[in-house]
Amino acid sequence: MKPNDATAKGQIFFAPVVPFDWTKDWWVILDFTAENQELTKLDLPDTASFSNYVFAVLRDAGAVCGVGGYNEHRILYRRSLHFNAADQEPREIHLGIDIWAEAGTPVSPPLDGTIHSFQDNARFGDYGPTIILEHRLNDETFYTLYGHLSRTSLIGKKAGQVIPAGEVFAEFGTFPENGDWPPHLHFQVIRDLQGYSGDYPGVCALSRREEFLANCPDPNRFLGIPGL
Repeated sequence: MKPNDATAKGQIFFAPVVPFDWTKDWWVILDFTAENQELTKLDLPDTASFSNYVFAVLRDAGAVCGVGGYNEHRILYRRSLHFNAADQEPREIHLGIDIWAEAGTPVSPPLDGTIHSFQDNARFGDYGPTIILEHRLNDETFYTLYGHLSRTSLIGKKAGQVIPAGEVFAEFGTFPENGDWPPHLHFQVIRDLQGYSGDYPGVCALSRREEFLANCPDPNRFLGIPGL
């Protein structure tokens, strides 16, 4: 990979995960916390309405995408029982970074990896089609998770398949196949999969925040979004 095709991080170069130039393209941070009073006006379980809101924000800002969400305490998960089991503490702390953009947006890994696992997590509000890659960097093994993909992204995939840095291997899905969300990519870094395959929690309970953040460090190290 040539340096001018990637983002420099010290002596390591990471390829773009999505085809946006964070220093040239216009993008906005989307706020899904209780501070955003606009969310109270939405019927969040209505995915079409939710999607219209997201893309209206992008359109009004003249932005190619919306970003944000790592370690964000979000209220939007109240839209789905997937995060609100009656016998458990609600899960509202987001463990990845979301990139909200049009369905079909291509996705590439920031560094060489192999497919660890993949599956369609098809419940309402879940990831939908999901791929987990395994990586080695500085003698450390870790994983990147890509959620809310299209179902076609899973076609032809197999465990152990090599995915070079910068190679398109997936795309943003549309609803309802992407877990019934406005089109976006959930990108998460995971140190230890703890026995999971094709899935790993992308949202945790407030009481387990520090535990999960320690295992899921800030993925902006690989995205390189300025000021995020």
